[in-house]
Amino acid sequence: MKSQLPNMTRKKVLIAGGGISGMAAALALAQSGWQASVLERASAFSEVGAGIQLGPNVTRVLQGWGLGPQLQAVAAFPPELQVRCAQGGRLLGRLPLGERAMRLYGAPYVTIHRADCHALLAEAAQEAGAQIHNGQALERWESDDAGVRAFTAQAEHEAQALIGADGLWSTVRQTLLADGPPQPIGHLAWRAMLNQADLPAALRSSCVTLWLGERMHAVQYPVRRGEWLNLVVITQDAQAEQAREPGWDLQANAYDLLAQTGAVCAPLRELLEAAGQASVNPYAWRLWQLCVRPPVQSAGQMAQGRVALLGDAAHPMPPYLAQGAGMAIEDAQALGLCLKDEQALPQQLARYAERRWMRCARVQKRALRNAEIFHASGFMLWGRNMAMRLLGERLLDMPWLYSYGV
Repeated sequence: MKSQLPNMTRKKVLIAGGGISGMAAALALAQSGWQASVLERASAFSEVGAGIQLGPNVTRVLQGWGLGPQLQAVAAFPPELQVRCAQGGRLLGRLPLGERAMRLYGAPYVTIHRADCHALLAEAAQEAGAQIHNGQALERWESDDAGVRAFTAQAEHEAQALIGADGLWSTVRQTLLADGPPQPIGHLAWRAMLNQADLPAALRSSCVTLWLGERMHAVQYPVRRGEWLNLVVITQDAQAEQAREPGWDLQANAYDLLAQTGAVCAPLRELLEAAGQASVNPYAWRLWQLCVRPPVQSAGQMAQGRVALLGDAAHPMPPYLAQGAGMAIEDAQALGLCLKDEQALPQQLARYAERRWMRCARVQKRALRNAEIFHASGFMLWGRNMAMRLLGERLLDMPWLYSYGV
């Protein structure tokens, strides 16, 4: 029989995970009057990670939290998205961003280093009163009608609610849903971060460029006010379908990558080869395995009782729609709004889940569909490239996604 937790007069919420999801949740809940405590596994935050893209649906939320100036100071604001053929280099389609995004959606399209996004959220969350406990990995938790209790190796924490923002391999999710680990999709992601000043002038870029090939794609875009270039290549490999250690992240080399990509056009090949001399990190390339879960099926998969899931813990987003961080930030905004009302806490969390699960499922499905399109071969590849050349902007713009919350 579970022990009864003491009544708590202050509104306190525990957040498992101190990444972008957890910091966004801490900020939103602190601004809504909650005492937010974040339990984070890492002993300290570091500069690890790649770049991320934030569409107008996301930057609108950040501006609403008062983070517009901070975003302006560290992000890049690409003028357009270009789609090119990875084999021949030909321009297939383009979508103006910049002023067009502001005019249509009232918020910018930005690209930003993950560490910079995390830092501005963490600073704002702490200024709003959130507490961050580094070096405390959640080991287990329990819940009853009175509240929740979370256990780390160092301490026990009590609160009225627990938010699982602990990522793809979520501990909170495994206790709540017991639905097993995420599964490999058969794709490998190779990432590099380059100093644009160390690249030949012809390889520098202020745009988002998506290279579509056969059973592979690459994406590049500026971060850190345009000073650095984020580069990610995603390839397919039978070995990538084998389950590995959770979260494995390996050093990789350009020779293996070039063997995986096959014949690509000169500009893309030159960029891949230049990574060694232009990398801002000791090792140019990092390699990790992409894993997924099926799209969310119901609100009950996102909240039960006094416990809710948020971000990748709830709905892992494959990187084919550039909405992983974005959906987590949208989740956090919705959670903060739902926990402002006067309903009982379980009803507040249920309302949050009802508000979010269908949109998140739609984005997950679209991302998985893009994975098939981006990695097409044969006749499907020909049809993809032809459709992009004919329709271009109409295919690339997504009002259903970017106008959310307007």
